[in-house]
Amino acid sequence: MSPFWRLNGLSEDDIRTVMGRTVCAKSAFELWGHGKTPNELKSSLLKYPTENMLPFLGAESTYKINVYTFNKTLIFKDRINKIDALDFLSFKGKVNLKDPDHVFCLLEDYGTDPNSIPDEPFHVYFGRWIADGKRELIRSHSVKKRHFIGNTSMDAGLSFIMANHARVKEHDLVCDPFVGTGSLLVACSHYGAYVCGTDIDYNTIHGIGKSSRKSQKWRGPDENIRANLRQYGNEKQYVDVLVSDASKPIWRRGSLFDAVITDPPYGIRESTRRTGSHKDIIRPPEDYYEGSHVPVTLEYRLSDIFTDLLNFAAHHLVMGGRLVYWLPIYRPEYCEEMIPMNPCLSLLSNCEQVLSTHTSRRLITMEKTKEPEEEDALAQLTDPRYGPYEGLDSFRDKYFSGVTKRNKEEELRTPPDGRE
Repeated sequence: MSPFWRLNGLSEDDIRTVMGRTVCAKSAFELWGHGKTPNELKSSLLKYPTENMLPFLGAESTYKINVYTFNKTLIFKDRINKIDALDFLSFKGKVNLKDPDHVFCLLEDYGTDPNSIPDEPFHVYFGRWIADGKRELIRSHSVKKRHFIGNTSMDAGLSFIMANHARVKEHDLVCDPFVGTGSLLVACSHYGAYVCGTDIDYNTIHGIGKSSRKSQKWRGPDENIRANLRQYGNEKQYVDVLVSDASKPIWRRGSLFDAVITDPPYGIRESTRRTGSHKDIIRPPEDYYEGSHVPVTLEYRLSDIFTDLLNFAAHHLVMGGRLVYWLPIYRPEYCEEMIPMNPCLSLLSNCEQVLSTHTSRRLITMEKTKEPEEEDALAQLTDPRYGPYEGLDSFRDKYFSGVTKRNKEEELRTPPDGRE
């Protein structure tokens, strides 16, 4: 697998637009030549149309050449030697290392195995730099630097990826029905969207109770989602967050949101609960106490969570609006039929993030293609395509059975005295 991706048929404007949003790509270049050896690179560069090069090689312009290596660090002398080897290119302008008109890059691929780095690169590329991606957003919005966090706060990079899958743009209205500490709202507000959300956890919504930070016992008086948006200068994008049960409708009927982006609870580090009444249970749960803001909570099955989520999106997304969410998967049993479907939503993409040898989660992106009709409710009851995949309900048991199995295997490999 190579870290470099060659694309065809894109205009420079298209590339700048994509790079202005992506947090996955580092840089984009106009490829002038490539090869497996210096001679192959030279031959390829000499075949590149001269008329395409000339606008960037003129005597009136300034330039510089960078050398980027993947999976290997070169000393300064080696970098200079590689640049000098490109003297067959007719650069007529002056070198300007601080603020050049044009930047050219020599890219070398030394593979992806840090334990087996070859002496020479597997492949070499040369081209003109066009634009950088927005990977600095991952650092500037890191959860480690965030004012308000929780045990399951979404990683900044993944949050921006989800916002991009949903095509969030300025003046959109975005909702997260399992908002937690609002990491997804932070990413969407960065792109100018107005954000709101709901969650069943009163303490999280109001920013009270025990802190998730190692060095802090209790949350401070201003630890909340709104403070996070204020931290990044986007408080004006904050609409509100509400204490609400995702299994019960609270919104007026109609198309309200341009995007629904969420990470539902899986029952691993956060509980899957919904509100109920004493009539629904034989005895109160262990954590029940009189005066609780949510007097009784019941188990909320994963299959029901995703059925409710898709129904929510079908009823409250605008036409063409997108639903983006994570679906936990037990990998040995995964099949396409596990992806929840709805008559009003079309599946656009299904990407995997591997969590362990036996579990992963799929980033699902769907688009609303029709308004709900009466026959859709019947189709969800009779058409197997729209029925809940009940195998999801045992994900938690399968997850912990895998963890237990790994722990036992590690115990067997480690002698009683702790020595390998």
